[in-house]
Amino acid sequence: MKKSVLTTVILLLGIQSGLAAEEAAYKVVKKEGGKELRAYEPQILAEILIEGTLEDAGNKAFRPLFKYIDGHNTSQQKIAMTAPVSQEKAGEKIAMTSPVSQEKVGEKWSVSFMMPATFTMKTIPTPTNKNITLRLKPAHRMATIRYTGRWSKEGYETHLELLESWMKKQDLTPIGSPIWAKYNAPFIPWFMRRNEVLIPVK
Repeated sequence: MKKSVLTTVILLLGIQSGLAAEEAAYKVVKKEGGKELRAYEPQILAEILIEGTLEDAGNKAFRPLFKYIDGHNTSQQKIAMTAPVSQEKAGEKIAMTSPVSQEKVGEKWSVSFMMPATFTMKTIPTPTNKNITLRLKPAHRMATIRYTGRWSKEGYETHLELLESWMKKQDLTPIGSPIWAKYNAPFIPWFMRRNEVLIPVK
């Protein structure tokens, strides 16, 4: 598989603990060392299209997506506060989850946050930012490899090759773009970070 294939980057940012409160739900179908075949449940994604490089797109998209989960949606309500007394208009806050993903679409990048499993397409708040869309991603399977270390292109490509080699031995056929998963905040030491490369399979 060429390294020029569309690449998805998943970035989880935890503000206090370095990890999100909720991750994408899955079951392990097969496991060998640090490699797994996983069955993921359906997920609701909030996504936005961004122009720019791989690195720039993620930075540009984070602010509008975070504002959406922080209350910039149509489920607004007045909140009375005391000590001091004040009143402000705010929307429903949505918990940060894993993954946050990035995928190339033409000349742009689709960057998305996974929504908590408690929401459905009927109950998820509508973004006030018209550039953010909501979609349901059906149940799917992923071949994965887990590793620790810095967020480097070299580390990603090395483990992508290892995963592709394992997939061939397991007779697993890729049906989508590779995913680079980061499950920790930037302030977590490199030797404690959980990284993964994932590839959608039949």
